[in-house]
Amino acid sequence: MTGTADRKPIVHHLFRNSPFRVKFVHPSDTSLVPSITLRHAHPARPGVPEPTLTSDTHAPCRNPGSTDTPAIPAQNKGPAHAALHGLTRFNAASPAEAEALLLSCCHSPRWAERVAAHRPYPTVDALLAAADEAGYDLTRADLDGALAAESSAPPHPDAPSAARTALRAAHAAYESSFGHAFVISLEGVRPGERLDQVLAGIRSRLGNEPEEERVIAADELRRLARARLAFRLAEGLTRRHSEA
Repeated sequence: MTGTADRKPIVHHLFRNSPFRVKFVHPSDTSLVPSITLRHAHPARPGVPEPTLTSDTHAPCRNPGSTDTPAIPAQNKGPAHAALHGLTRFNAASPAEAEALLLSCCHSPRWAERVAAHRPYPTVDALLAAADEAGYDLTRADLDGALAAESSAPPHPDAPSAARTALRAAHAAYESSFGHAFVISLEGVRPGERLDQVLAGIRSRLGNEPEEERVIAADELRRLARARLAFRLAEGLTRRHSEA
């Protein structure tokens, strides 16, 4: 493992006067989210609209003496409705199915078992809070296993060749220093700013001592697990995402 003194020239070489500011052309692209991780400016909500069981739509009034049943307002089919549908399916899933979904969010069997065991959850927020709490309780072995299962996602295919080269070199330097993939939460970061965010994160964390970096990586992994779970709930736990 390369020492701190040896790492600094690499940092200097990789990031001094970095010219790379890449614009991704697919705003809906989430390819970086599953494997790099997310850092928000500490939002009040996890990126999925707050679920609600209420509606602003009022039933039409009936004429006096009418026996007609008032029309039932159409259900909201937006992200909040999808998240509630995903929560319902998660609560009803078998233990094996629920744990498999959770393992796709954070590869710690103990974390997945703990979150699955406390079902049913009354709200999406309650589930995400439980996932957060379980993330704080990861043991050293849990964290090592979860970090070992992470991988560094490549940049968007439309990124310039020089930018892709710089990112590969940065990831290699980090993995050589700490023995696992670089983990950072990109929740709330616009697609066109993700590459810069990742490069800046690696630059700032390469100089950390191993134990200091473990604490940061554990916090980023917890944020990533929460964001992945919120994303899967918002997708309604379709087969494509539950098997991801």
